Amino acid sequence: MSKKHPIVAVTGSSGAGTTYIRRAFEHVFRREHIIPAIIEGDCFHRYDRAAMQAAGDKAMAGGGRLTHFGPEGNLFEELESLFRGYSEDGRGRRRYYVHNEAQAALHHQPPGTFTPWEDLPPDTDLLFYEGLHGALVSDQHDVLRYADLSIGVVPIINLEWIQKIDRDRAVRGYSIESATRMILSRMHDYVHYITPQFSRTDINFQRVPMVDTSNPFAAEEIPGDEESFVIIHIRNRKKLRVDFRYLVEVLAGATLSRHDTLMIPAGKKVLAIDLILAPVFQRMLKQRRREP
Repeated sequence: MSKKHPIVAVTGSSGAGTTYIRRAFEHVFRREHIIPAIIEGDCFHRYDRAAMQAAGDKAMAGGGRLTHFGPEGNLFEELESLFRGYSEDGRGRRRYYVHNEAQAALHHQPPGTFTPWEDLPPDTDLLFYEGLHGALVSDQHDVLRYADLSIGVVPIINLEWIQKIDRDRAVRGYSIESATRMILSRMHDYVHYITPQFSRTDINFQRVPMVDTSNPFAAEEIPGDEESFVIIHIRNRKKLRVDFRYLVEVLAGATLSRHDTLMIPAGKKVLAIDLILAPVFQRMLKQRRREP
Protein backbone atom coordinates (compact mmCIF):
# COMPACT_ATOMS: atom_id res chain seq x y z
CA MET A 1 0.00 0.00 0.00
CA SER A 2 1.11 3.57 -0.63
CA LYS A 3 0.01 6.90 0.85
CA LYS A 4 1.69 8.81 -1.97
CA HIS A 5 0.37 6.65 -4.82
CA PRO A 6 -2.81 4.85 -3.64
CA ILE A 7 -4.48 2.04 -5.57
CA VAL A 8 -8.21 1.28 -5.66
CA ALA A 9 -9.10 -2.15 -7.06
CA VAL A 10 -12.63 -3.16 -8.08
CA THR A 11 -12.90 -6.91 -8.62
CA GLY A 12 -15.72 -8.80 -10.29
CA SER A 13 -16.35 -11.53 -12.81
CA SER A 14 -17.53 -11.06 -16.38
CA GLY A 15 -21.15 -9.93 -16.23
CA ALA A 16 -20.98 -8.96 -12.54
CA GLY A 17 -21.57 -5.25 -13.08
CA THR A 18 -18.10 -3.84 -12.44
CA THR A 19 -18.40 -1.48 -15.41
CA TYR A 20 -21.50 0.12 -13.90
CA ILE A 21 -19.69 0.52 -10.57
CA ARG A 22 -16.76 2.09 -12.38
CA ARG A 23 -19.05 4.74 -13.86
CA ALA A 24 -20.33 5.54 -10.39
CA PHE A 25 -16.75 6.02 -9.20
CA GLU A 26 -15.92 8.22 -12.17
CA HIS A 27 -18.74 10.53 -11.09
CA VAL A 28 -17.20 10.75 -7.61
CA PHE A 29 -13.77 11.40 -9.11
CA ARG A 30 -15.08 14.31 -11.19
CA ARG A 31 -16.86 15.88 -8.25
CA GLU A 32 -13.88 15.47 -5.91
CA HIS A 33 -11.40 16.63 -8.58
CA ILE A 34 -9.53 13.33 -8.42
CA ILE A 35 -7.37 12.43 -11.42
CA PRO A 36 -7.24 8.62 -11.74
CA ALA A 37 -5.09 6.36 -13.87
CA ILE A 38 -7.75 3.91 -15.05
CA ILE A 39 -6.82 0.30 -15.71
CA GLU A 40 -9.18 -2.11 -17.45
CA GLY A 41 -8.29 -5.58 -16.26
CA ASP A 42 -8.88 -7.11 -19.70
CA CYS A 43 -5.62 -5.55 -20.87
CA PHE A 44 -3.79 -8.19 -18.81
CA HIS A 45 -5.29 -11.13 -20.69
CA ARG A 46 -2.51 -13.13 -22.29
CA TYR A 47 -4.15 -13.66 -25.70
CA ASP A 48 -6.24 -11.66 -28.10
CA ARG A 49 -9.59 -13.14 -29.20
CA ALA A 50 -8.32 -15.25 -32.10
CA ALA A 51 -5.26 -16.50 -30.23
CA MET A 52 -7.36 -17.30 -27.16
CA GLN A 53 -9.72 -19.42 -29.23
CA ALA A 54 -6.83 -21.33 -30.79
CA ALA A 55 -4.99 -21.80 -27.51
CA GLY A 56 -8.20 -22.84 -25.75
CA ASP A 57 -9.00 -25.44 -28.39
CA LYS A 58 -5.47 -26.81 -28.13
CA ALA A 59 -5.63 -27.00 -24.34
CA MET A 60 -9.01 -28.76 -24.46
CA ALA A 61 -7.78 -31.27 -27.03
CA GLY A 62 -4.93 -32.12 -24.67
CA GLY A 63 -7.24 -32.58 -21.71
CA GLY A 64 -6.37 -29.22 -20.15
CA ARG A 65 -8.14 -25.88 -19.82
CA LEU A 66 -7.46 -22.26 -20.63
CA THR A 67 -9.72 -19.50 -19.35
CA HIS A 68 -9.64 -15.78 -18.65
CA PHE A 69 -10.02 -16.58 -14.95
CA GLY A 70 -6.84 -18.61 -14.44
CA PRO A 71 -3.08 -18.01 -14.71
CA GLU A 72 -2.68 -19.61 -18.14
CA GLY A 73 -4.91 -16.98 -19.73
CA ASN A 74 -3.52 -13.93 -17.95
CA LEU A 75 -0.39 -11.89 -17.32
CA PHE A 76 -0.47 -12.04 -13.52
CA GLU A 77 3.21 -11.12 -13.19
CA GLU A 78 2.71 -7.97 -15.26
CA LEU A 79 -0.41 -7.02 -13.27
CA GLU A 80 1.43 -7.42 -9.98
CA SER A 81 4.34 -5.44 -11.41
CA LEU A 82 2.00 -2.59 -12.38
CA PHE A 83 0.51 -2.40 -8.87
CA ARG A 84 3.94 -2.56 -7.26
CA GLY A 85 5.43 0.04 -9.60
CA TYR A 86 2.55 2.48 -9.27
CA SER A 87 2.62 2.22 -5.47
CA GLU A 88 6.32 3.12 -5.55
CA ASP A 89 6.47 6.01 -8.00
CA GLY A 90 3.07 6.51 -9.63
CA ARG A 91 4.19 5.07 -12.94
CA GLY A 92 3.26 2.07 -15.05
CA ARG A 93 2.04 0.86 -18.43
CA ARG A 94 -1.37 -0.15 -19.78
CA ARG A 95 -3.09 -1.12 -22.98
CA TYR A 96 -6.71 -1.62 -24.01
CA TYR A 97 -8.63 -4.66 -25.19
CA VAL A 98 -10.98 -3.75 -28.04
CA HIS A 99 -14.30 -5.43 -27.24
CA ASN A 100 -16.68 -4.22 -29.94
CA GLU A 101 -17.17 -2.11 -33.06
CA ALA A 102 -17.63 1.11 -31.10
CA GLN A 103 -14.27 0.62 -29.41
CA ALA A 104 -12.75 -0.46 -32.72
CA ALA A 105 -13.73 2.90 -34.21
CA LEU A 106 -12.17 4.68 -31.21
CA HIS A 107 -8.88 2.77 -31.34
CA HIS A 108 -8.76 2.24 -35.12
CA GLN A 109 -8.22 -1.50 -34.96
CA PRO A 110 -10.41 -4.63 -35.10
CA PRO A 111 -12.46 -5.98 -32.18
CA GLY A 112 -10.75 -8.73 -30.24
CA THR A 113 -7.29 -7.15 -30.40
CA PHE A 114 -5.05 -5.24 -28.00
CA THR A 115 -3.79 -1.71 -28.45
CA PRO A 116 -0.03 -1.14 -28.01
CA TRP A 117 1.28 -0.73 -24.47
CA GLU A 118 1.54 2.90 -23.35
CA ASP A 119 2.77 4.79 -20.30
CA LEU A 120 0.22 5.89 -17.73
CA PRO A 121 -0.52 9.62 -17.63
CA PRO A 122 1.80 11.54 -15.31
CA ASP A 123 0.74 13.12 -12.01
CA THR A 124 -2.38 11.04 -11.32
CA ASP A 125 -3.91 10.99 -7.83
CA LEU A 126 -4.58 7.26 -7.70
CA LEU A 127 -4.71 4.11 -9.78
CA PHE A 128 -8.22 2.73 -10.36
CA TYR A 129 -8.35 -0.90 -11.49
CA GLU A 130 -11.55 -2.61 -12.66
CA GLY A 131 -11.35 -6.25 -13.67
CA LEU A 132 -11.10 -9.89 -12.67
CA HIS A 133 -8.06 -10.02 -10.40
CA GLY A 134 -7.74 -6.89 -8.26
CA ALA A 135 -7.61 -8.94 -5.04
CA LEU A 136 -5.59 -11.86 -6.42
CA VAL A 137 -3.39 -13.85 -4.07
CA SER A 138 -1.80 -17.08 -5.30
CA ASP A 139 1.29 -19.15 -4.59
CA GLN A 140 3.22 -17.07 -7.12
CA HIS A 141 1.57 -13.63 -7.04
CA ASP A 142 0.14 -11.17 -4.55
CA VAL A 143 -1.66 -8.30 -6.24
CA LEU A 144 -3.80 -7.46 -3.21
CA ARG A 145 -0.94 -6.36 -0.95
CA TYR A 146 -0.46 -3.21 -3.06
CA ALA A 147 -4.14 -2.17 -3.02
CA ASP A 148 -5.14 0.55 -0.56
CA LEU A 149 -8.84 -0.14 -1.08
CA SER A 150 -10.27 -3.36 -2.53
CA ILE A 151 -13.92 -3.62 -3.60
CA GLY A 152 -15.81 -6.73 -4.68
CA VAL A 153 -18.78 -6.68 -7.05
CA VAL A 154 -20.50 -10.04 -7.18
CA PRO A 155 -24.19 -10.76 -7.87
CA ILE A 156 -25.59 -14.05 -6.62
CA ILE A 157 -24.41 -16.72 -9.02
CA ASN A 158 -27.66 -17.24 -10.93
CA LEU A 159 -27.94 -13.51 -11.62
CA GLU A 160 -24.30 -13.39 -12.69
CA TRP A 161 -24.95 -16.17 -15.18
CA ILE A 162 -28.07 -14.44 -16.50
CA GLN A 163 -26.10 -11.24 -17.07
CA LYS A 164 -23.19 -13.15 -18.62
CA ILE A 165 -25.44 -15.03 -21.06
CA ASP A 166 -27.36 -11.89 -21.98
CA ARG A 167 -24.17 -9.97 -22.73
CA ASP A 168 -22.62 -12.79 -24.73
CA ARG A 169 -25.74 -13.05 -26.87
CA ALA A 170 -26.22 -9.31 -27.38
CA VAL A 171 -22.61 -8.20 -27.76
CA ARG A 172 -20.77 -11.25 -29.05
CA GLY A 173 -23.53 -13.05 -30.94
CA TYR A 174 -23.20 -16.29 -28.96
CA SER A 175 -26.05 -18.76 -28.63
CA ILE A 176 -27.33 -19.73 -25.19
CA GLU A 177 -25.66 -23.11 -25.67
CA SER A 178 -22.29 -21.53 -26.46
CA ALA A 179 -22.50 -19.15 -23.52
CA THR A 180 -23.43 -22.06 -21.24
CA ARG A 181 -20.47 -24.13 -22.42
CA MET A 182 -18.18 -21.21 -21.66
CA ILE A 183 -19.55 -20.92 -18.12
CA LEU A 184 -18.96 -24.63 -17.55
CA SER A 185 -15.44 -24.55 -18.99
CA ARG A 186 -14.49 -21.72 -16.63
CA MET A 187 -15.90 -23.24 -13.46
CA HIS A 188 -12.65 -24.68 -12.04
CA ASP A 189 -10.77 -21.41 -12.45
CA TYR A 190 -13.78 -19.42 -11.23
CA VAL A 191 -13.84 -21.39 -8.00
CA HIS A 192 -10.08 -21.23 -7.43
CA TYR A 193 -9.14 -17.75 -8.70
CA ILE A 194 -12.25 -15.55 -8.63
CA THR A 195 -14.43 -16.38 -5.62
CA PRO A 196 -11.58 -16.45 -3.03
CA GLN A 197 -10.93 -12.77 -3.73
CA PHE A 198 -14.25 -11.76 -2.17
CA SER A 199 -13.06 -13.03 1.22
CA ARG A 200 -10.16 -10.56 1.01
CA THR A 201 -11.84 -7.36 -0.21
CA ASP A 202 -12.55 -4.45 2.14
CA ILE A 203 -16.15 -4.15 0.99
CA ASN A 204 -18.46 -6.23 -1.23
CA PHE A 205 -21.53 -5.22 -3.21
CA GLN A 206 -23.78 -8.17 -4.03
CA ARG A 207 -26.97 -7.71 -6.05
CA VAL A 208 -29.82 -10.06 -5.16
CA PRO A 209 -32.96 -10.24 -7.35
CA MET A 210 -36.39 -10.35 -5.78
CA VAL A 211 -37.80 -12.40 -8.66
CA ASP A 212 -37.43 -16.05 -9.62
CA THR A 213 -34.01 -16.77 -11.17
CA SER A 214 -34.07 -20.50 -10.47
CA ASN A 215 -33.09 -21.41 -14.04
CA PRO A 216 -30.66 -18.77 -15.30
CA PHE A 217 -30.24 -20.61 -18.59
CA ALA A 218 -33.89 -20.07 -19.47
CA ALA A 219 -34.25 -16.49 -18.22
CA GLU A 220 -35.68 -14.11 -20.80
CA GLU A 221 -34.56 -10.85 -19.20
CA ILE A 222 -32.25 -9.46 -16.53
CA PRO A 223 -34.02 -8.41 -13.33
CA GLY A 224 -33.96 -4.63 -13.03
CA ASP A 225 -32.88 -2.47 -10.11
CA GLU A 226 -36.51 -2.05 -9.09
CA GLU A 227 -36.64 -5.86 -8.67
CA SER A 228 -33.39 -6.18 -6.71
CA PHE A 229 -31.62 -5.41 -3.48
CA VAL A 230 -27.90 -4.86 -2.96
CA ILE A 231 -26.14 -6.44 0.00
CA ILE A 232 -23.22 -4.30 1.19
CA HIS A 233 -20.81 -6.21 3.41
CA ILE A 234 -18.14 -4.03 4.99
CA ARG A 235 -15.34 -6.35 6.03
CA ASN A 236 -12.79 -3.68 6.97
CA ARG A 237 -14.66 -1.27 9.25
CA LYS A 238 -11.43 0.32 10.46
CA LYS A 239 -10.54 1.42 6.95
CA LEU A 240 -14.02 2.49 5.84
CA ARG A 241 -15.25 4.03 9.15
CA VAL A 242 -18.90 3.56 8.25
CA ASP A 243 -21.73 4.96 10.38
CA PHE A 244 -24.43 2.36 9.76
CA ARG A 245 -27.11 4.28 11.63
CA TYR A 246 -26.59 7.29 9.38
CA LEU A 247 -26.77 5.14 6.24
CA VAL A 248 -30.04 3.54 7.37
CA GLU A 249 -31.47 7.03 7.92
CA VAL A 250 -30.49 8.53 4.56
CA LEU A 251 -30.90 5.49 2.29
CA ALA A 252 -34.66 4.95 2.03
CA GLY A 253 -35.50 1.28 2.45
CA ALA A 254 -32.12 0.33 3.93
CA THR A 255 -31.88 -2.17 6.77
CA LEU A 256 -29.11 -3.85 8.73
CA SER A 257 -29.08 -7.63 8.33
CA ARG A 258 -25.91 -8.04 10.44
CA HIS A 259 -23.68 -5.69 12.38
CA ASP A 260 -21.44 -5.25 9.31
CA THR A 261 -23.97 -5.82 6.51
CA LEU A 262 -26.42 -3.36 4.98
CA MET A 263 -29.28 -4.24 2.62
CA ILE A 264 -30.50 -1.46 0.30
CA PRO A 265 -32.80 -1.18 -2.73
CA ALA A 266 -30.62 -1.60 -5.83
CA GLY A 267 -31.68 1.82 -7.10
CA LYS A 268 -29.81 3.36 -4.15
CA LYS A 269 -26.46 1.72 -4.91
CA VAL A 270 -24.89 4.77 -6.57
CA LEU A 271 -25.81 6.96 -3.60
CA ALA A 272 -24.50 4.28 -1.23
CA ILE A 273 -21.18 4.16 -3.09
CA ASP A 274 -20.92 7.93 -2.78
CA LEU A 275 -21.76 8.01 0.93
CA ILE A 276 -19.48 5.12 1.87
CA LEU A 277 -16.48 5.55 -0.42
CA ALA A 278 -16.17 9.27 -1.19
CA PRO A 279 -14.88 9.94 2.37
CA VAL A 280 -12.27 7.19 1.86
CA PHE A 281 -11.01 8.90 -1.30
CA GLN A 282 -10.91 12.25 0.49
CA ARG A 283 -8.74 10.76 3.24
CA MET A 284 -6.46 9.18 0.63
CA LEU A 285 -5.91 12.57 -1.01
CA LYS A 286 -5.21 14.29 2.31
CA GLN A 287 -2.61 11.65 3.16
CA ARG A 288 -1.11 11.92 -0.31
CA ARG A 289 -0.69 15.69 0.01
CA ARG A 290 1.00 15.31 3.39
CA GLU A 291 3.59 12.86 2.02
CA PRO A 292 6.92 14.45 1.00
